[in-house]
Amino acid sequence: MMKRETFAIANIYVPAKRRATLDPKKAQEIAESILQVGLQTPILVRQDGERFVLIEGLHRLEACKQLGEQTITGYLVQARRH
Repeated sequence: MMKRETFAIANIYVPAKRRATLDPKKAQEIAESILQVGLQTPILVRQDGERFVLIEGLHRLEACKQLGEQTITGYLVQARRH
């Protein structure tokens, strides 16, 4: 069972390929949902030296950035590099 952790948003790197799939409208809708019910599904990241690389949860991460959050809940996973 994976353990939820809190990550500093500033330490999360979003690869260019993943960043290209960002839909600002979807991120805004998720931000509104987070305000109402909180973040329901944690993001997934992998360790890369001192930083973390986003695996899953681009729109949730962007929504938290829009809300001015400094941290986000997520799971640290073992994932291969693409």
